[in-house]
Amino acid sequence: MPYAFTQDVPIDAAFYERIRQGLGDDLPPGLIVHFAVENPDGGLRYYDIWESEEACDRFGEERLHPVVHALLAEIFGDEPPDEPARTALPVIHVWGSGAC
Repeated sequence: MPYAFTQDVPIDAAFYERIRQGLGDDLPPGLIVHFAVENPDGGLRYYDIWESEEACDRFGEERLHPVVHALLAEIFGDEPPDEPARTALPVIHVWGSGAC
């Protein structure tokens, strides 16, 4: 069963672009779709669908966190803030070009 979540992050589009550039263009194994939107309350909101939670966590540990932590160190030094919580979404159906 696919794993989906939403996550609110306290960053702007310019900071998000720096993360995206740091990750490069290669899609991570297991990613079905990721999109980021402006959150009406400020910051951004991510929506992700992965083939599995394990694939998502592997990407986070191996690729995402090294990029994000390096960028956050520029602002916070050696004590970056905690990662915002994910809210899991119950997947009923995935339909699209990347659907499994």
